[in-house]
Amino acid sequence: MGAIRLALRAAHNHDSPSRETPVSTDFWNAPLGPLLRVDAETRLAEVDSAGTPGTTAKKAEAVQELSRAGDELNALQERMYAASQLGSPDRVLLVLQAMDAAGKGGIVNHVIGRIEPYGVQIAAFKKPTPEERAHDFLWRIEPRVPGPGVIGVFDRSHYEDVLIQRVREMAPAQEIERRYGAIVDFERRLAVQGTRVVKVMLHVSPEAQAKRLLERLDTPEKRWKYERGDVTERVLWPAYMSAFETVFARTSTDGAPWHVVPGDNKWYARVAVQRLLIEALEAIGPEWPEPDFDVAAERARVEATLGLRYPDSHEKAM
Repeated sequence: MGAIRLALRAAHNHDSPSRETPVSTDFWNAPLGPLLRVDAETRLAEVDSAGTPGTTAKKAEAVQELSRAGDELNALQERMYAASQLGSPDRVLLVLQAMDAAGKGGIVNHVIGRIEPYGVQIAAFKKPTPEERAHDFLWRIEPRVPGPGVIGVFDRSHYEDVLIQRVREMAPAQEIERRYGAIVDFERRLAVQGTRVVKVMLHVSPEAQAKRLLERLDTPEKRWKYERGDVTERVLWPAYMSAFETVFARTSTDGAPWHVVPGDNKWYARVAVQRLLIEALEAIGPEWPEPDFDVAAERARVEATLGLRYPDSHEKAM
């Protein structure tokens, strides 16, 4: 049985974590990464898209947790960024994949938006340009990998080239198979360079997606988000679920595992992705770097300038 199915069963039974399992916060009853991690046997039809693995909390508590943990995430990222200034290679890459209207934008706004701007790099990969199509599919991806100290976000990613192109038969099956291997090699290189990759599939039900698409049509200020192509892709739902399952089997590795985050409840998806990022940063364990100067000597230099003042307007005129 797949790991996520076991996790969801435990969540529904409200099982308590073992004494050996550290509890991250009062909101979460167990570390979240292992609960949401998938394996080659995972079947999305067996995953409750309205589930809340790892917590028995409700929406109101999640709103409070999002704010509290937002400060925690920001502090961890700041330490990682500070360490990078003295040579640490550590960085985090969040890969977000999902069907349309699954909530990727909400993750970016409500989770990533709480981090200091200098510590974030966001890339949204749309339909390839003619120049991009003239190169290998990873050509446009590699330059957007975050630098040291930064949390990067791929809002859609290199996985578009083994999802859409497989479902739509835009590339030969042999080429799609080659790309799975190229992705594994690429992500392995990222790990060697100091990148911790957090891959998330936001899993929504067809009913939840339809509700959100209709809401866009019924709300004038949201109609700009609606694309007619969303319905075209929606008809291919079973094919996309199968493609995602193949992606999990081919590309979920110890160094870059996939996680399926139930997304029917937006509040859960947001705190869950936030928690996955916090756990990734905790695994890195960033520390404030030691200064390469004499603190006491520099303090004395600053104190020696305390008498400085701006000249008054009369002195400026002279």
